[in-house]
Amino acid sequence: MKNKILITGGAGFIGSNYVELAIENSQDQIYVLDSLTYAGNLKNLETVSEKPNYTFIKGDICDEPLIDSLFKEHQFNKVVHFAAESHVDNSITGPGAFIQTNIVGTFNLVHSAYRLWMKGPNQLKEEFNNARFLHVSTDEVYGTLGETGLFLETTPYAPNSPYSASKASSDFIVRSYFHTYGMPVVTTNCSNNYGAHQHKEKLVPTIIRKAISGKEIPIYGNGKNIRDWIYVTDHCKGIKLVLDKGKLGETYNIGGRNERENLYIAHTICDLLDKLVPNETPYREQMTFVQDRAGHDFRYAIDADKIEKELGWKADENFESGILKTIEWYLNNKDQL
Repeated sequence: MKNKILITGGAGFIGSNYVELAIENSQDQIYVLDSLTYAGNLKNLETVSEKPNYTFIKGDICDEPLIDSLFKEHQFNKVVHFAAESHVDNSITGPGAFIQTNIVGTFNLVHSAYRLWMKGPNQLKEEFNNARFLHVSTDEVYGTLGETGLFLETTPYAPNSPYSASKASSDFIVRSYFHTYGMPVVTTNCSNNYGAHQHKEKLVPTIIRKAISGKEIPIYGNGKNIRDWIYVTDHCKGIKLVLDKGKLGETYNIGGRNERENLYIAHTICDLLDKLVPNETPYREQMTFVQDRAGHDFRYAIDADKIEKELGWKADENFESGILKTIEWYLNNKDQL
């Protein structure tokens, strides 16, 4: 049976990488829904735009009548939900959009799926026996870590920004639909992604862009904040595995086991650029420290044991191999910077 898969936010960074992976050698019908705000770009989907099993729909997940009509018209039996406001700085200056998209939008999607797939609580319609709703979330819902420890799927939520609070809320909405209605849902929480198609506001493309344009490279605070980094293709492979084989109602943390200080990230990128596009002076000399972000979490790190042991997932790239691929992609696609 061919699946009808709705991928929300599919013109964004992680979503477009997932679409490329999901459509490869697949007979499933892929529907990409994206409102094409600043974070979504159809250029990210050029490699799949001519595929016969690909359909793009411009629309907003906050538009409840539209979402409901799309489920009725296309009879989706799988949903992979990426669509979200995700930039922490933007959530500090304008939190309202995060509440609408991440909370209300997620509710619209899961409730429309419920109305299509189920007769009532714990009564899945026979034609949707293989239905799945996968909600993509973030490790930021867990708050911050000290110098030791890892985020587990059982770690209590403690979001510290309007962005992470809105994502935590959306996680709870999806969870409630499993426990109240028996909806076939799964959730993934990931660490920091990097790779092709990432929006230029994010750390890695910002460092590359500032470096090659000869501008100052801004580093928050003292650069000692630590993140666990995962190459976007590895993350997408994990998501697909959870969609196909994950246990319903469960959460799976997907992390790269690549904890790095922000300062290390900047140094590594600068040193690789010194080799790939040499400048008169080392790119490191363009680095400058700027005032730290309000409420900036110190450290995130994910324990990926569950998805590794239960589903057999494993990251193919470490940070050093993945960042080289990423830099080379941006140098070949400077219009994305």
